Amino acid sequence: MKKFLKITLSIIVALYVVLCVALYFIQEILIFYPEKLPKNFTFQFPQKFEELNIPAKDGKLLNGLLFKAENSKGLIFYIHGNGGSLRNWGDVAKTYTANNYDVFILDFRGYGKSEGEILNENQMFQDNQTVYNYFKKQYSENEMVVLGYSIGTGMAAKLASENHPRLLILQAPYYNLTEMMTEKFSFIPTFILKYKFATNDYLKNCKMPVVIFHGTDDEVISFENSLKLKKEFKKGDTLIPLKDEFHNQITDNLDYQIALHKILNR
Repeated sequence: MKKFLKITLSIIVALYVVLCVALYFIQEILIFYPEKLPKNFTFQFPQKFEELNIPAKDGKLLNGLLFKAENSKGLIFYIHGNGGSLRNWGDVAKTYTANNYDVFILDFRGYGKSEGEILNENQMFQDNQTVYNYFKKQYSENEMVVLGYSIGTGMAAKLASENHPRLLILQAPYYNLTEMMTEKFSFIPTFILKYKFATNDYLKNCKMPVVIFHGTDDEVISFENSLKLKKEFKKGDTLIPLKDEFHNQITDNLDYQIALHKILNR
C-alpha cells in the first residue's frame, strides 16, 4: 500500500511539473487572442484615418491606425485589449475624435497586420516606447494622453511611468497579472508567469494625473482591482466607478463619455 501511494504521489508530482513547464511555454496562447489580417486587408471606418507601419527595434513592422480629429488638441495613444485587431478596435476612435483628439491605436505583434510574435513583456514595453517616440516628434508630450484598456492598462501605466504625457487614463485595469493569476489559478506557481504587468508598481512612478474608469459589475477584471489601485494614488488621481457596467462596453457607456469630455477639456 505504501509503495502504491509513493508511486501515485510521484506520478502526481511529475504531472504537475509537466503542467507547469507546458504553461510556461504556451502562456502567450492563454493570455493573447490575436486576429491576424492579410497584408492587403483594407480598413474601413467612417472617419479620416491613416494606416502606419512603424519599424520596431528589431526591424519588424508594427501596424497602427491614426484617426484625425477636425480640430485636434493633441493625441490619445490607445493601447487595446487582448483580443481582436484594429479591424474592430478602430471603432472606439470616434469617441475621442469627437473630443477633438487624434487617436493612434497600435496592433501588438502578431495582431492584425503587425509582424512578429509576442515573446515577453519587455518586448511589448519596447514596442510601445518605440511607437511613442515616433509620435513625440509630431506632438508635444503635454498634448498627449496615454489610454489603456484591460490587458493594455498595465502597458499604458508602464509607458506613462517612463515618459511625460499630460494624462494617463485606465479602463478596467488589474492590480497586476500575478495577483490575478493567483486569484484564478492558485495551484500554479507565480514564478512561471512571464507577464507580470505590475500596474500597481508603475503608478508609483507616474507624475501625471491618473484617471481610472471601471465598471462595478466587471465580470473579467473585478472592480476590486481598481479599489486596490486607488491606494497607490497621489493627490489629483481619480477613480470613477461606472455603475452596473460590465467589462466590454465601457467606451459606449454614457457616464464614461460625459466624464471623459470633462477630463479631456479641462
